Amino acid sequence: MAMLSAFDSRSSRLALVALMVIIGSFYAGTLSGPKPSLVVHRSPPLISLDLEPQIKNKVSLTYRGESLRIPPTGVDVCPLPFNEHIPCHDLPHIKLLFPDMDLARTRALERHCPPFEKRLFCLVPPPVDYRVPIRWPVSRDYVWRGNVNHSRLAEVKGGQNWVHEKGELWWFPGGGTHFKHGADEYIQRLGNMITSNAGDLRTAGVVQVLDVGCGVASFSVYLLPLDIQTMSIAPKDGHENQIQFALERGISAMISVLSTKQLPLPRSSFEMVHCSRCRVDWHENDGILLKEIDRLLRPNGYFVYSAPPAYKKEKEFPIIWEKLIKLTSAMCWELIAQQVQTAIWRKPANDSCQLQNAERKLLDMCEAMEESNLSWETPLRNCIVPYSEPVDTQKLPPRPERLSVFSKRLEKIGVNLDTYNLNTRFWQEQIQHYWRLMGVNQTEIRNVMDMNAYYGGFAASLSSFPLWVMNVVPTRMNNTLSAIYDRGLIGAFHDWCEPFSTYPRTYDLLHASRLFSLYKGGKEGCLVEDILLEMDRMVRPQGVIIIRDEESIVSHIHDIAPKFLWNVESHTLDDEQGKMEHVLVCRKTFWAIV
Repeated sequence: MAMLSAFDSRSSRLALVALMVIIGSFYAGTLSGPKPSLVVHRSPPLISLDLEPQIKNKVSLTYRGESLRIPPTGVDVCPLPFNEHIPCHDLPHIKLLFPDMDLARTRALERHCPPFEKRLFCLVPPPVDYRVPIRWPVSRDYVWRGNVNHSRLAEVKGGQNWVHEKGELWWFPGGGTHFKHGADEYIQRLGNMITSNAGDLRTAGVVQVLDVGCGVASFSVYLLPLDIQTMSIAPKDGHENQIQFALERGISAMISVLSTKQLPLPRSSFEMVHCSRCRVDWHENDGILLKEIDRLLRPNGYFVYSAPPAYKKEKEFPIIWEKLIKLTSAMCWELIAQQVQTAIWRKPANDSCQLQNAERKLLDMCEAMEESNLSWETPLRNCIVPYSEPVDTQKLPPRPERLSVFSKRLEKIGVNLDTYNLNTRFWQEQIQHYWRLMGVNQTEIRNVMDMNAYYGGFAASLSSFPLWVMNVVPTRMNNTLSAIYDRGLIGAFHDWCEPFSTYPRTYDLLHASRLFSLYKGGKEGCLVEDILLEMDRMVRPQGVIIIRDEESIVSHIHDIAPKFLWNVESHTLDDEQGKMEHVLVCRKTFWAIV
């Protein structure tokens, strides 16, 4: 039997002898002014076994199998080498699918989930020297080295100022491949290029950005002072820990790659798509990846391309640039600026030019798709998605006004304004209850996931707090994610019969409202226990999980949550119809293999 120590927040406070670490002043200002000296707490020490009862969970490499059974001792704990396990991006499994990975490099970087009977069914342990993460906004620039103990990015990208080692910390100076002198200067330059030196990205109408190949997401974090929300994506490739760094910092990000499938994101959602040396071959395969970007851009949206073909005249770069010009011209994108190492195109305001080019056989137009369709495991289409009226003509205000927008896309899936407003008011009330029930300091919550986001009311009600929310719309629901993006929020489609594309210990708070009842009576691999295991993998030690659902489901989860080493409290709150609903507030204990 393995020896584990566990503690909840109350017992940890009793046993904690806090070690304070003062790390001088920051290298420059905070997000809005001079930085104070950094004062952070180390993680509480493990409580000795003579003070706490011995945890009985066993360390064992346990697989899901065709039938699921949790041992009386609780869910087994995976061995320590599995502390960064990402089920659908697991290299040994992918190597079985692609023996010669060089021939299928981008396909190998996509999601490839093992069959459920071959999935691990054990709790992912933290690394040996894991600590409670440094809190935002300090985490923008510093994180514990032991929490992401990988040096490759610092070694390979050190001269580009992505990340540097600083004693027990990683330091993020705010640089990138094409902005090694700072993301803030680069962002201002982009605003100048788009507005002819008359404004910045916000005055140019940019509210939401997709950052492809985001690195450690410094571009995203330096957009925050402009109140610009960014979905940062990158694959688990040779720079495999870039998304882990981003999430540890408290920046919105997920593992994803442009290859053979559409991104799990709705059409017409971003005013800007950004690629800074993102290692995507946009010019290949008849520009099929550019057409995916066209699907995601709103009318008049911008594609920012900072890469050698935009400025270098040697090797194959001029040939690539010529292909890009030909493809973007056929798509009716206008090259509005080219400066230093960056080119910027603008998507047209309507599709009249694209329709004309389709008649001239310069490109193909896709068949119109229903607004309810979800982009999940959908093959890329080598065609341009036609504009949709009145969805693509709805004028959206900037944030924060955009948070209260009733999207025309909701009307197209049968949701009326009264239902939307009721939902918004409901979540505004519930947030106040949640803070009371969680009993945590608000600074402890930075990364949040709403696992069944409906219309985004939960996330919108949290907009005044210094946190971000990943709004997930399950594939068993209608496409409400488009409306969530119209509110100025971000998120992704996902099927909770499979693990999410993120590193372990990603989120401080998971919210699951009526999620489990969606999968009641579903296929194997979608059981309550499967989803709870994935929640445990995603949530940070001492993180909070809020679950509200049918009484029978909540009762079952209440009984088995301790087997996942969660502390659990049961409450009741009114639902949207004013009826009593059972609510669980769980907290993952901070345990470790000893």
